[in-house]
Amino acid sequence: MPIPFDESRPIFQQIAERIEDDILNGTYAEEDQIISTTQFSRIFQINPATIVKGFGLLVNEDIIYKKRGLGMYVAVGAKEKIMAKRRERFYSDLVVKLLEEAEKLGMTTEDVIEMIKREKGEQRK
Repeated sequence: MPIPFDESRPIFQQIAERIEDDILNGTYAEEDQIISTTQFSRIFQINPATIVKGFGLLVNEDIIYKKRGLGMYVAVGAKEKIMAKRRERFYSDLVVKLLEEAEKLGMTTEDVIEMIKREKGEQRK
C-alpha cells in the first residue's frame, strides 16, 4: 500500500527522514541491516532510483553504510548524529522563528516560556 508523501518536498528526502525516524525510535539499532531498496520499493510503491537517492543522503552523512553484497546497515553513532542534526534544525527553524515572532508581538522570553509551560501543564499554580 502506498504511503502519503508531502508533495512540497522531494520524496527522496522524505525517505531519508523516515529511515532516520526508524533509527531514532529504535526500529533499527547500530549495525542493523535496513530494509532493501527492492523491499522498500515494493512496500511503498516508489521508484527504486528514488529510494537509492534517499539512501545516498544517509550514506553521505555517515548514518548508514553499504556492506558489499549484503545491503545497507546503520552506522555506529548514527542516532547521535541524527539527533544533533535535528536539534540544530529545530533551533534554527523553530526556536529562532518563534522568538522573532514573539518579539514582533511584544512578548518577552519569559512570556514564551510560560506559554510552553501552560501547554505542557506545568504552569505555576
